[in-house]
Amino acid sequence: MPEGADSNSGMILTAIGHVKNDINGPMREGWDEVVSEIVLRSDQEEATEGLEQFSHIAVVFWMHRVPQEGRAPSKVHPRGRQDLPPVGLFATRAPSRPNPIGISVVALMERRQNVLKVKGLDAVNGTPIVDIKPYFPRKDDDVNLPQWANKL
Repeated sequence: MPEGADSNSGMILTAIGHVKNDINGPMREGWDEVVSEIVLRSDQEEATEGLEQFSHIAVVFWMHRVPQEGRAPSKVHPRGRQDLPPVGLFATRAPSRPNPIGISVVALMERRQNVLKVKGLDAVNGTPIVDIKPYFPRKDDDVNLPQWANKL
């Protein structure tokens, strides 16, 4: 960070919409089949034009129901599974984070004005949406995963 820079200056997030679905509490599994609507503010409708040409989008959201206390432990068992080794928080997708920001790549099923119908979004009803981006797969997606991740 440059000398004299304040890491907190100018950090203002504004919700551009919210999630609408039937999920009202946390779930460890089953998100792949969940169909949700992302209801954007009406002033964001024009910003969605052309998005329907993508099969997938990346959704950035604020996990507003994650309790402040106990947030951001340094190590966790992935998905709370004691049979998996504890790893650093940043090596997991655990919801308890320094900033409860979630990111999911989801299938875009439909765009109607300011409403996006998606499948696979792991966010509960009412979750604030922070941003949406088109998903561009990389041609060279040669990824490595730790052994424990294959057990999930």
